Amino acid sequence: MLVIVQGKAYDDEEIKSRLNPILREWFEEKYGEFTPPQKYSIMEAFNGNNVLISSPTGSGKTLAAFMTALSRLLDRAVEGTLEDRVYVVYVSPLKALNNDIRKNLEEPLNEIYELAGRKKIGIQKIRVAVRTGDTDSSEKQRQLRKPPHILITTPESLAIALCSPKFSKVLKRVEFLIIDELHALAENKRGTHLSLSVERLQEIQEGKMVRIGLSATIHPLEGVARFLAGYENGRERDCVIADVTFEKKIDISVLSPVENLFNATAEEISEKLYQTLAEMIRGAKTTLIFTNTRSATERVVFHLKKIMGDEFPVAAHHSSLSRDVRLEVEEKLKSGELKVVVSSTSLELGIDIGYVDLVVLIGSPKSINRALQRIGRAGHRLHETSVGRIVVLDHDDLVECSVLAKEALERRLDRIHIPEKPLDVLCQHVVGMAIERKWGVDDALRVVKRAYPYRNLTKEEFVAVLKYLAGKYSELEEKNVYGKIWFDEETMEFGKRGRMVRPIYYLNTGTIPDEVAVSVVTKEGHHVGKVEEEFAERLVKGDIFVLAGRTFRFLRSRGMRIIVEEVKDEKPTVPSWFSEQLPLSYDLALRIQEFRRVMDENLESAHKILKSFPVDGNAAESIIRYFDEQKRFSIIPHSKRLVVEKLEEDRNYYFFHTLVGRRANSAIARTFAYRVGRAKKCNVQFTLNDNGFVLILPRSKRLKDSEIIDLFELKGFEEDLNEALMKTEILRRRFRHVAVRSLMILRNYLGREKSVWRQQVNADTLLRLLLKHFGKEFPVIKETFREIMEDAMDIINARDYLSRIGKEIDVVVTRIPYPSPFGLNLYVMGEEDVVLMEDRRKVLKELHEKILAYLSANS
Repeated sequence: MLVIVQGKAYDDEEIKSRLNPILREWFEEKYGEFTPPQKYSIMEAFNGNNVLISSPTGSGKTLAAFMTALSRLLDRAVEGTLEDRVYVVYVSPLKALNNDIRKNLEEPLNEIYELAGRKKIGIQKIRVAVRTGDTDSSEKQRQLRKPPHILITTPESLAIALCSPKFSKVLKRVEFLIIDELHALAENKRGTHLSLSVERLQEIQEGKMVRIGLSATIHPLEGVARFLAGYENGRERDCVIADVTFEKKIDISVLSPVENLFNATAEEISEKLYQTLAEMIRGAKTTLIFTNTRSATERVVFHLKKIMGDEFPVAAHHSSLSRDVRLEVEEKLKSGELKVVVSSTSLELGIDIGYVDLVVLIGSPKSINRALQRIGRAGHRLHETSVGRIVVLDHDDLVECSVLAKEALERRLDRIHIPEKPLDVLCQHVVGMAIERKWGVDDALRVVKRAYPYRNLTKEEFVAVLKYLAGKYSELEEKNVYGKIWFDEETMEFGKRGRMVRPIYYLNTGTIPDEVAVSVVTKEGHHVGKVEEEFAERLVKGDIFVLAGRTFRFLRSRGMRIIVEEVKDEKPTVPSWFSEQLPLSYDLALRIQEFRRVMDENLESAHKILKSFPVDGNAAESIIRYFDEQKRFSIIPHSKRLVVEKLEEDRNYYFFHTLVGRRANSAIARTFAYRVGRAKKCNVQFTLNDNGFVLILPRSKRLKDSEIIDLFELKGFEEDLNEALMKTEILRRRFRHVAVRSLMILRNYLGREKSVWRQQVNADTLLRLLLKHFGKEFPVIKETFREIMEDAMDIINARDYLSRIGKEIDVVVTRIPYPSPFGLNLYVMGEEDVVLMEDRRKVLKELHEKILAYLSANS
């Protein structure tokens, strides 16, 4: 009996025997034999099974997804029985990918028509059309008159199509639903939104719809298969997993451009980095370089252009560039005009960029899955080896990337996090469902619970959402938040309220928030500059940061402004690039902890240990030196030992070496800062990164060792984090996002756009009102806290880690005269802005020299 099962490869002849004869002949002429994803999936789709195809870029998975559908369509086209309706829906998160797919379908279809013509076989034309937010109304009208047989769309446009009284009629007998880039959807609210649209699409079907999901490297595949297939009456629907990721060979190694990362100056490191990159570029036909931030992408392009000249044209590709510029770069890369493209994250997804034979990552990609995805863009064809080189410029990165590269080679992936029952997305879909027809509550709940993220939704939670959407709260009406549906609590039925609901839904559906720069203004009213909203939400009262070369303390905020005061001679607690950095995955963090333990226990035979890691000589020497100095100066923290280092200077610093990734560290650091502030009655600042966090107390306030140990108490952790989040920037801004998704604040009312400033001012008023009258259980507030704690932070893994303290993990508190080697990056995090990169290197070098002098004096 099928449920979630691993697929098997079918024989080529067996697959060909099921194909439409013209399609079979076309395929044999063009390709000859099937690729692994095709061997695993085509027959399963013919057999009516849902299929999840996980395979590398360039392995033929798109054709694998369409092959069965094309065969069925061609059977009808030859018979002349193709009807005016949609047979296949293809959904992708990228509009650019949608246009690629249409081209990639129309080309083979034209070749098939030519072949049919040569054989004197009459054949109906199979219509393919794209329907997204960019599709004009005349094209949409054309699609109504002559519906496409294959509809290519986005998650948002599918949700709107389901509410279209006319167009939804041509969607009632869909035979195949193909979802591309599933790995990019499952982890966020766009994927949650799509999962509900898919169940609403299933609800209007006259038959069963075969679901085919396409994904790059992802884990666990069983969870993603459940996300794709959903549930029926509380039990999982069947799904076959076609896992062919193991078919592709990879070659990864970690390089350090200099021998000693502490001793080298910024100039030396920069010079060696670009020399190393130039050598690699000259040795390859086409090179794709990934950085982790947009600013780093621009910096690398600038330097490479100077070195490479016209011999090797270089271009940047990132999300801040206009669509036209990005498309031009993609086309030039595909045609071979460009030899080098530098990207942040924008080329991770499956846009067709032609042939690349080398991928270089500068710095850690922060997750094994992302590393494999990026490196998988090299050696586009399945039988070729994907070659990836990770260049590191920092000790923590070096250790991280060495472990990451070994784990990637062994295909030990990170688990993905799928959001659990987001209530704001549910609000949108309840309004969408109400537009379709009148519903009984149990009937509607049955449809919603078929979507994987909502399998555990309770009737109480669903009814709370209905009450909010029905405008049952007069306090909200006073603030112009009106009901979008009617809800009868006696008959337990609901439906749409008024004619305006349809345009409101069309203009406000979707999950991606509007984000704009936030103005920074002094308390005297002088405008200083702007910061990204993602940076602003990280700020806590008293935080110090740098803007335009000056240092400011954050005081408060209003609307889209943050109010600050200028301070002198104070260390920043938040570096300006913080918001752009990718967070380290928890699973990889645990493996790095374990690597630290092995190194600590076997430091004398470290060379032997590192032989099994894909690192060059410079990298190996730097790792050994780094561990040796930490062990002699302080204590090495690892999987069995959490080290807290106390440093007394102008203020008291407490370094917590909790290597659990930035998201989990954020939850722990905020809670600990709140607990210390409550106990010591003072403002506690904190700085954090993936490897740990620092609590910073005023000079007169100190923590005893016993007080440090007490902080790890798991009881009340969630409640204290809840309290720590009150009156924070992240709560204000995430509440706005959730309120907009919940249709409490309308971004667009009858064609009039509401500015983000006005949205935020409304959100601040509503947040105060809801907390005062209804508390944290009100659906929109409840979802705001869930999103912050589970999606933005990582309370689940923070709790997991803390639950092991005192059992598997011992806490050791030690005093240090200077920041330890493992604590240096945390200590100078803020310094990166006070000073230029060169001076930051100088600061690191000076601190490192103090460590060496101390070790020499105490040896």
